[in-house]
Amino acid sequence: MTVRINLLPHREQKRVARQRQFVLLAALTFGLGAVIAVAGHTFIASRISGQEGRNAFLKTEISKLDKEIEEIKVLKEKTTALLERKKIVEALQSNRSQVVHLLDQLVRQLPSGVYLKSIEQKGNEVKLVGYAQSNARVASLMRNLDASEWLDGAVLIETKAVILNNLRVSEFSMSIKLSQPKSADEADKKISLPANDKDKKA
Repeated sequence: MTVRINLLPHREQKRVARQRQFVLLAALTFGLGAVIAVAGHTFIASRISGQEGRNAFLKTEISKLDKEIEEIKVLKEKTTALLERKKIVEALQSNRSQVVHLLDQLVRQLPSGVYLKSIEQKGNEVKLVGYAQSNARVASLMRNLDASEWLDGAVLIETKAVILNNLRVSEFSMSIKLSQPKSADEADKKISLPANDKDKKA
């Protein structure tokens, strides 16, 4: 007795099962790929957003620093201007004191027979123009000026004979330099007091 078994349905079922398995695996693979892609995109987007936020913060801080730097620059300019003004004020105060000493010393050191026509000061340089009864009196004036604590370096620029009020006199021009004595306080004490003050002290 012969038994015949038909294997075609069984093979067909295995083929269908394999197809289903393949489709399911493909679907799982696609789904996993999609999840990975979405996760990667989300991660990258969050990183980009975070970096953009940091960039915006840095731009804001840089803008603040630029403003502060500009303010510091303005303050430095104002400070420099104030220092320059301070120097000018100090120079003016110093020059005012020098003028007092200069006039005092000229009165003290001017010999008789010598008259000053003009006094011109530029810094520590002083130019004197005047008349003298003779050249000997001009030389005496130069010696007196050199002996002063506040004056130094008397140099005769020019001397010439002129007629003044029907008298023959020597017109001269010379330059001297203002100098600071070792003890300015002691020199200040040597400045002559007005006649009224002298009378009071007497």
